[in-house]
Amino acid sequence: MRLNDAKPQKGSKKRRRRVGRGISAGQGASAGLGMRGQKSRSGSGTRPGFEGGQQPLYRRLPKLKGFPIVNRKNYTTINVEKLASLPANTEVTLESLKAAGIITSVKGPLKILGNGELSIPLTVKAAAFTGQARSKIEAAGGSWEVSG
Repeated sequence: MRLNDAKPQKGSKKRRRRVGRGISAGQGASAGLGMRGQKSRSGSGTRPGFEGGQQPLYRRLPKLKGFPIVNRKNYTTINVEKLASLPANTEVTLESLKAAGIITSVKGPLKILGNGELSIPLTVKAAAFTGQARSKIEAAGGSWEVSG
């Protein structure tokens, strides 16, 4: 076999349809594009995303960084520094913080954040903790527990 023998298999190459070349050719005159309208004219039609003058989808969507989370979990947050005013070896829960007056409104389950310092040992029960909050509670000699 030589390079000049290499050719496509029979029937694999189809010749292109020549449109607009007379009535006997099958696709004469309007070349299969219909009578009138924007899509029958020469040149490209409309740009991608064009919706005929209506405000296109990419401009209707909000231009913010991402979309809001649909079923977002809201927490009642409190920093470790607020817990420092409690007496040592206290069990800290959402109810005990409300009773002590540290939290005034409950927006959901309790989440402990790690801002500030803690020097007294406490037993903290909350729905969620940050990594810093866990390490600071343990460093002060206390313990933490995730409770739903």
